[in-house]
Amino acid sequence: MRVTRPTTAATAVTAATVLLTALAAGGCGIASSSERAGGLEDGAAAAGIQWGACKNLPKPAPGAPAAKTDWQCGTLDVPLDHEKPDGEKIGIAMIRAEATGPGKERVGSLLFNFGGPGGSGIDTLPGLAGQYRTLNERYDLVSFDPRGVGRSDGVHCLGDRALDKYFAADNTPDDKAEEKAYLDRIHGFADACEKKSGKILPYVGTENAARDMDLMRAALGDDKMHYFGISYGTELGAVYAHLFPERIGRAVLDSPVDPTQNSAQRSLAQAKGFQRALENYAEDCARQGEQCPLGDAGAGEPAAATADVADLLERLDGKPIPGTSGRDLTESLATGGIAQSLYSKQLWPLLTQGLEQAQGDDGATLLLLADALNGREPDGHYTTLQSSFLAVNCADTKDRYSTDDIRGRLPEFREASPVFGDFMAWGMASCDGWPVTGKRSTPQVSAEGADKILVVGTTGDPATPYEGTQRMVDALGGDVAVKVTRVGEGHGAYGSGNECTQKAVDTYLLDGRAPQNDTTCRK
Repeated sequence: MRVTRPTTAATAVTAATVLLTALAAGGCGIASSSERAGGLEDGAAAAGIQWGACKNLPKPAPGAPAAKTDWQCGTLDVPLDHEKPDGEKIGIAMIRAEATGPGKERVGSLLFNFGGPGGSGIDTLPGLAGQYRTLNERYDLVSFDPRGVGRSDGVHCLGDRALDKYFAADNTPDDKAEEKAYLDRIHGFADACEKKSGKILPYVGTENAARDMDLMRAALGDDKMHYFGISYGTELGAVYAHLFPERIGRAVLDSPVDPTQNSAQRSLAQAKGFQRALENYAEDCARQGEQCPLGDAGAGEPAAATADVADLLERLDGKPIPGTSGRDLTESLATGGIAQSLYSKQLWPLLTQGLEQAQGDDGATLLLLADALNGREPDGHYTTLQSSFLAVNCADTKDRYSTDDIRGRLPEFREASPVFGDFMAWGMASCDGWPVTGKRSTPQVSAEGADKILVVGTTGDPATPYEGTQRMVDALGGDVAVKVTRVGEGHGAYGSGNECTQKAVDTYLLDGRAPQNDTTCRK
């Protein structure tokens, strides 16, 4: 998921873990390409899904608890157009690990979506499954690549070398000529997507993905769908609850999207959220003393720390510096790399390293962080992460913004964040010229009559700012949603190490007992 787009959230909560895995392996990237983990072996048919052994799944991150399970992969055929259920079919790639406990204690299947839109559940779940070992005792852990993602007819647009240039190019135009070049690139990307993936583009929206999930529920043999959604996955789960309130079971929405905001409002909220996270990082960095590349700027002086980072980006706008693999670190890549590092406190040391290196004209670490955000693998191959993200986003939202709209909003965005403001504002042009008309400005998520849904927000979340948590609760319905607050930094509460949050979620999913509404879990 890309923070430079007017999207529901910036990336999956799993990005930090996957990035650390890649760095330990000597590279950096989010694996979700259709070439990975394919090659199913013959397996027995089960409820309409042909399950078989998976191959080439990512390994758990260093230090992460290993999942003691055997993974099975399969494909579920669903209608390309749900309004024509007997028409053309597409395959939804799925993965599962069967419950490890006694059969009589099994609750059912627990379906995961880790965010995006565009993240691969098939690659992500095995890498994080150690976090869910307790849940795996009573649930089959299940995830999938949503339509238009990875193995599920993933959206393809540009080739790898072209994507290198696309992501490195200037995303914060300073004059008319740069504005034209920026829009030309966006339009060229949209044209390439239509040329290579035009058939599926009208059908990759969130409502279609939610209808796919109901077919998964039936194929898995469950009367109700138990669900764990993170980041964009909260919007997907909430849309499912709106469409099928009588079929949603125990559901957790971690790092909820604000369902009341249009694209411009979400982009502005993200600018504020990432600015706040950067200032929190700067204060922590200052406490490290001489090891902090910002010096004393972060200690009670957020404006000074912000100015230091903004100065670096301005310098890169004029003159990129060497990165890795013969590529340079540009302003756009550096901004993305800095944003990526703010998703988790685990990544703050990498930001410190990256800023220190950049001061010495070495862009290696910030470039690796940017590659993780953009879905670039160590071998230079790009996953469908960003192409799928854009396709789903533009199919969902009908919001389209002109250069005049963006120029008029720039002062507001710059006030929100001198570092990320321009980047987020110009990102609102992402769907300009897209070949598919979006459905609406905000998703429909009211779920009257649904079972209790647990909504978990984090106070320092940069990508889905905490202010949206209560709005998701209200939109679902006060008699439906139960709110839990984690006080802390980062995107994603359950895997943060906060025992209070994990206990609240586990108790709810395993025993069906929701915590008291407005429970607060502190550090």
